[in-house]
Amino acid sequence: MCFTARHTNKPEIDMTAIKTLCIALTALLFSASAVAFEPNLNDEMELDVARAILNIKKADPGIETFFENAAGYAVFPSVGKGGFVVGGAYGKGLVIVNQQVDGYSTMTQASVGLQIGAQKYAQFIFFRDQVALEHFKRGNFEFGAQASAVAATKGASADANYDKGVVIFTHARGGLMVEGSVGGQQFTYEPKNSN
Repeated sequence: MCFTARHTNKPEIDMTAIKTLCIALTALLFSASAVAFEPNLNDEMELDVARAILNIKKADPGIETFFENAAGYAVFPSVGKGGFVVGGAYGKGLVIVNQQVDGYSTMTQASVGLQIGAQKYAQFIFFRDQVALEHFKRGNFEFGAQASAVAATKGASADANYDKGVVIFTHARGGLMVEGSVGGQQFTYEPKNSN
């Protein structure tokens, strides 16, 4: 009896399959990172924006279509809002175009009416086309009194539609506020290269 191979209980490893898997995973990582906003790790605002984006995508995976198809978007990672009949809100954010920081924006809002409490939330404004984006970038953009935002919950983005070239989402970070309007919000814009 002659044996040419020794039998072991170890499974054989198919190196071709492992190489193929590694190549596929590498391609997937590079293609995903090519279309996703990548923050400067030394910039706190960019890191806050990246966290807010991850959180809203986790809350409603369908929102990815807005990130992919919009001409640009503004992200305000931490808007503070409070009031007791008279109220206000404030937040700083970034405008992102082609997955790169295009500029900086601030949002302010004063309101009077039925409202009580305080809350923190992230706000996202998607611009359908270049016309809507350029209108925002002129620096004196304001939402009308009846403007409202879609609260980001699983599946909420499926029913969201652009209105006058924009669609707005909010993602609660904490607190309770009995009022959900973004009407009267005013925005400033400063291009990144002007610093």
